[in-house]
Amino acid sequence: MAEVIHGKVYDYPTYYDIIFAADWRKEIAFLEACFDKYASGTVQRVFEPACGTGRLLIKLAQAGYDVSGNDLNPKAVEFCNRRLGRRGFEPTAVVGDMADFRLPRKADAAFNLINSFRHLPDEEAATAHMQCIARALRKGGIYLLGLHLTPTNHRICDDECYAARRGNVGVESRLWTMSVDSKARVEMVGMTLDVTTPKRKLRLVDEMPFRMYTARQFRQLLARVPELELLETFDFDLDINAPIKVKGHSEDVIFVLRKT
Repeated sequence: MAEVIHGKVYDYPTYYDIIFAADWRKEIAFLEACFDKYASGTVQRVFEPACGTGRLLIKLAQAGYDVSGNDLNPKAVEFCNRRLGRRGFEPTAVVGDMADFRLPRKADAAFNLINSFRHLPDEEAATAHMQCIARALRKGGIYLLGLHLTPTNHRICDDECYAARRGNVGVESRLWTMSVDSKARVEMVGMTLDVTTPKRKLRLVDEMPFRMYTARQFRQLLARVPELELLETFDFDLDINAPIKVKGHSEDVIFVLRKT
């Protein structure tokens, strides 16, 4: 029988990393294709707000980029820095707020691909984040922002399951919508991680609020930060040759923004 722990999945970075780092090759290929296609000049310094375990930062560092990131969770930041250090890189992740930061040197590119942006609770925090990104990027630098939009012409996708394994540790995740308050623009989401090791079975149970954005609401947010120009949009298939047009049914979208 599995041990059940109610808490924050982000406090268990090893298990979190297994499930969310499983598809890193596709993500890295997409990031580098966007760097080449949309950023002016060479991309060398890369920053990830809400970097978590640094699942992509380590791969970019190994590819020769100068990487850095921030995250509110100290356990995730410690995990990220230990991994960077073990592979001979500087521990460049810091505990920090994605809506209130400054970089010592401007970045050539920034990215946040898996919906962490929606943890920002309101329009003020979201605007502050975009302003921080605009300030952090050099002219011609790009920001790749991925989030789940709220569709306006069909039912929201409300249950997702994934599974991954690393060595003798298997992790299965489930993410589902618990409630939706369209007026307050809050989606309450439940999440479980079922972990299996040779000696232990564990279920982590968490719930968290996500701010909701229709395509129109997100465009209104972008209008508040004119320094970031929208260049292109993609879905979560991450195919650089298949940009999409965001419509009422669109849900999983990556926005390519460039500092003017």
